[in-house]
Parts: sequence; structure tokens; C-alpha cells
Amino acid sequence: MQLSICSVLCSCKIIITFLCCGPSLNLTFLYLCSNLARTSTVMAEFGRFYEQQYAVALFNSVRYEIEGGGNTQTQLLHRKDPLKNKSIFSGSLFQYLEESKKWRSRFLYVGDSYNISLYESKAAHDRGLHSKGVINCAGYRALTSMEEYLGLLNNNTKAKSASAPFLKCPTQFPLILWHPYARHHYFCVMTEKEQKKWHAVFQDCVRHSNNGESRSSICTVFRLTLHLFLCKCICFILANLVMETLHPELKNLIVPRLKGKLQQRQRDWMLISDAVYRQVLSQTKTQHEALAQVCEVERPRLDSALRTDMDQIITSKEHVSAKIRALVLPCIEQLVRSKVQPYIHSILEALMEPTSRGFSEVRDILFSELVEVSKNTMNDSSREKLGEHMDKISMLAFHPVKMQSCYEKMEALNLEGLQQRCDVSSPSVFIQRAQILMRQQMDNAVHTFEQLVHQSLDGHSAEDLCKTIQRCQDRVLKKYDHDSSTVRKKFFREALLQIIIPYMLKQLSPSCSPDLPKFKELIFEDFSRFILVENIFEEAVLQSVSKDIMMAVKEAAVQRRHNLYRDSMVLTNSDLNLHLLGEDTIDWAGQFGGVKGEKQGGEMANRKRKQIVSMIHLDGIPLPYESCQEIPGVDCIPEEYEGQAGQDLESKKPVNPVQHVPIEKEPGSPDGVNEIRDLINPKTYYTL
Repeated sequence: MQLSICSVLCSCKIIITFLCCGPSLNLTFLYLCSNLARTSTVMAEFGRFYEQQYAVALFNSVRYEIEGGGNTQTQLLHRKDPLKNKSIFSGSLFQYLEESKKWRSRFLYVGDSYNISLYESKAAHDRGLHSKGVINCAGYRALTSMEEYLGLLNNNTKAKSASAPFLKCPTQFPLILWHPYARHHYFCVMTEKEQKKWHAVFQDCVRHSNNGESRSSICTVFRLTLHLFLCKCICFILANLVMETLHPELKNLIVPRLKGKLQQRQRDWMLISDAVYRQVLSQTKTQHEALAQVCEVERPRLDSALRTDMDQIITSKEHVSAKIRALVLPCIEQLVRSKVQPYIHSILEALMEPTSRGFSEVRDILFSELVEVSKNTMNDSSREKLGEHMDKISMLAFHPVKMQSCYEKMEALNLEGLQQRCDVSSPSVFIQRAQILMRQQMDNAVHTFEQLVHQSLDGHSAEDLCKTIQRCQDRVLKKYDHDSSTVRKKFFREALLQIIIPYMLKQLSPSCSPDLPKFKELIFEDFSRFILVENIFEEAVLQSVSKDIMMAVKEAAVQRRHNLYRDSMVLTNSDLNLHLLGEDTIDWAGQFGGVKGEKQGGEMANRKRKQIVSMIHLDGIPLPYESCQEIPGVDCIPEEYEGQAGQDLESKKPVNPVQHVPIEKEPGSPDGVNEIRDLINPKTYYTL
């Protein structure tokens, strides 16, 4: 599916506006068209890889279904749809608009999809009007400093480090969504408290959209993990892969031809890059959807063939695997002994330290929140109050602000030195994956606590409620300790494999790959779609290094430095009735506290979802900023309004940040007889 000249001109109109006229313009567009066609080249290569691995993945899935697996049984329950009828956050802040080059008030709504929807006002959102735009945060970074943003911008455009940005934030509290290729989004708020809350929300949106995946997953030929078929940001990864080579060449060609001051050239280049990126992303989405649809159509036939000939396929694969292992094992073992084993423990230690501190912080927050529920129940043991407290704690795992301290522990991960040796582009993939696991474990623990408490309510008096909650708390913490240990050990093993396997394949491919094609003759043609010699070679590499990785993780568990259970310490599930409990979220407010505002139904009820993060209210400031006014100057934005003893009455009046005038008190009813008489017979004063 090649790009046509018309489609390029349509999506990249901005280039016509900013590039100089003349022969260079035609040269630029011819160069642009030829380079955008690389998207089709990359997608064609990916398509062949996808179709091959689709059949292998289906074979592994059916084999696992038939033979079963030995996964460790978890102690905590899992919730099916935790964010049903919930939204993450919404509120008003100021956004810089490229079209008018002005700051305007905007209402932002973050739903359960973690996409950021922008509305002109809260009223527009409540009426169900279309949003002004939607931001998918995949690939973005959330910044809170103009200096940090300026550094990234200068690196991207090769500008002088001392140059000023092309926009000036009118407050001290900016929020910027930065992307290496797509359009940047600029916001600002009026207090540090707002900034921290919005920054936590934006980071959660980025984390959820990336889903713990990275661009490096594509660049390796390690097919066993099947990241490409499972991660939901595959189209963004493919688009970024195209832009990695396309972006620098376009920049070298276009940026020197841009006119105007440095700030204007920076703005123009960002708009051009965004137009190209959107075109590439649109094409990758279209072709990936078509590719997935073709494979799904083929699936029933493949599934039938697999179930009919499964035994023969397994036998054939084992025969070929034995031949390949006999050939490549000496080279693999030599590489493992000399260049892998000496570094496994240091890599593992670098991963374990921040990860264990993050999971420990999750446990501390869980414990403090459960203790708070217990204390509140002691003061008031009514079912209504219990429902109110349980309703607040139910969404703890999805509260970006409360979970921020856990996520920050993982930010300390440092793989410096390893990145050059093993070609690890960035530790961010491991950071975000661990943070997502922290959120999952927190939600599993909270959900299990909810189910235990809900089950214990039947047949218990109010006097026993406190003791019941305490017992549920102790049981949940024990289960969390077991599951968090299991999850961390699995995360360490997968992270080590993701770091080491690509490095080993890169080292072994020159000597081993030329001999692999001859083994294809040993595979029956009917089975050739399900058995690939490249995959068997990678499985041999995986199995050879897995023993050392497992041993390193076991030794770490024996040391007990990071609160890891030894594999021999298998906790039996003493709660035989626990897994018979419900998997859905309990509506505590509806069952025990009553639901307010239930009269709105259907679409209106969907827009009135319960918000997980509480709104920010500033005393004296008319929030939210419903009118789309220009933002006030820096000097007129107060951070907080705190009454002080020495102020006069006029200085105590809150100031309207838009009109820059004190907000007058609304007229009220008179409080005394004399005031009523003054209203009936007003006194007139004459000045001589």
C-alpha cells in the first residue's frame, strides 16, 4: 500500500506554508514522498514476520491448552473490570493554543481509557458535546519544568542551549506533554498542588498508554515473548520505528530551509514533524488492521489442522530441536560462561533494589489505608459509614496521586554501563512494567479485602465488625506478601531475559545462522508453518541461559534481603471459599450508602461517572474557569488565600484572576431590625 502524492500533500500542507518556494520545494516534496514510502517497506517486512509468528503463536497456545501449564496459584483475587463506571480525573486548567498563540481555559477529562479529552468548558462536557481534541499519551513524557523542556527541544532541533523557548508560560507551574515526533501540548496551573496532581495523572496516562512496552521490543528477533501481538501500542511502536530513520533525514533537509527567528523555526519544524508523524501513524494503523484481519480469517483452518496433527507436530519439532541443539550448544555455553554469567548478579541487583522498595511502599500504603478503615469503623460501626469508607478505598490502586510515591521508587533504576554493553536503549520499559505490576498487586489486594469484608458482613453484629475487618486485613497482607514475591521474581526473570537474549542472539548469529536453513529439510511441508528453525534456535538460547537466571533469583530469595519467598516456601490456599467469591467491583455506595443523583440514566449517567482523584478547590477563586478567557499575568495569580491578621478589608477580598478586580460579596438578607429600617427609609448624607 504505497503513499500517493495527493495523500502526502493533504496531510503535510503545513510544509508548503513554511518551506521556501522554488526548485527546493519540489525537491523537498519528492524526497518526502520517497521517504514516507518507507512506511510501506517497514510494514511489508513486519507483515511477513507477523504472519509467520501468528501460526507459531497459535500452535503454542493450542499446545498449552491441551497439555496445561504449571503456573503458580495466586493468593489474591483479580478483578474483571476495575474501572467500570469510573473516571480518573477531570478539571480546568489553561492550555496554549497553536492556532491563536494564546492561553485559554480548557476542561480536561481523563476517562477509563486514559485518553485525555479537551473541552471548551465543563458545561460542554456535561452536555455531551464533542471534545476539542483527544490526546493519546503513548510515547509522550510529562514535564513540569520549562528548563527541562527547553533542553529536550534544543537537542531535537540542534539549537543553542541558551536560546529561549518560543512561548512563555504565564505561571510558575507548567505542565508539558513532550513527544520526539508528535505535537507537544502545553498547559499551566496556578498552584504547586494542582501541578503535582495533574503531573501524577499525566504520568499515569503515559504509563497506561505505553503499557510497559518499548520500541526495542521490535528491533530484536526474539519472538518467544510475542510482545508485538499482545501490546496495544503496536501501531505507535511501528510508527516510531519508521520515524527513527525518517526524522533525522527530514530534519537535515528541511530545517536549514526554514525562515524566521529561532523560536519561529522551532515551532515550524514541530508542526512539520507532527504532520509527517500523523501520516506515518495513520498508514501503520491501516495496514496493521488489514494484516490482523487476514490472519484472523485464516485462524479456523490453522486451528483445525493443529488439533488434528498436534502429536505429529510436537514429535517433528522435538526431532529438529535435538539436531539444532547438538550443533549450537557448544557456542552458546561458551558465550554464557565468558560474557553472560559474570554480569547476571549485578544486573539482578540493579533491578531488585528499586523494585523491592516500590513494592514495599505499596504494602505500606495498603496497610495505612486499611488501618484507617479500621479506625473509622471503631468510631462509627454503622453499615452506611462502612460503605462510605470502603467506597473510598476501592479505587486506591488507580489513584495516581496516592500511588505516586510507589512509582517514584522505581524511577531510581539505573542501568548505566549495561546500556552500551547489551544495547538496552532505555530502562524506561522496565520502570513502567514494574509500576504497572505495582498497580495490579495493589488492586488485587484491595479487591480481595473488599470481598472478604463483604462476605463477613452477613451474620455479624456491629460490635464484631472491627475485629472482622482486622482479621481480613491480616489475611490480605499475608497474601500480598506471597503474591508480590512471586510477581517480582517473575519480573526479574523476564527482565533479565529481555536484556540478555538479544545480546546473545547478536553475538551468536554470525556463526550459527548460516547453518540453520539446512534443518528446514527435516520438517514436513504440512508442519512448516508451525515449526520455524529460527524459533527453535532462540529457544535453545533461552533454555541455556534460563538455568543461570533461575539460580541467581533463587540465591537472592535465600538471602531474604528484598523480602522474597524461597521457592520451597509454597503457601497453600487456606481460603477454599475465597475463589468462589465475586470478581466484579462491589458497589459500596449503592448497597450501603445510597446513590445520589441516580435519576440521570443512560448517556448522562455515563458522563457522571465517579471520579477517582478528587477535585482541587481553591478558596476565593471562581473555579472552574468556565469562560474561555485569556489567562491572567503571573503577578495576578495567587497561590493560596490565607487570612492574615494585619490585612485590611479590601486586601482580604478574593481577586478574580481573569478580570483582575476584587470579587464583591453577593447581597444578602438584612440580619436586624435597624438594617430593615435603613432599607425602607434610607439615610441621605449631604456634604457641605
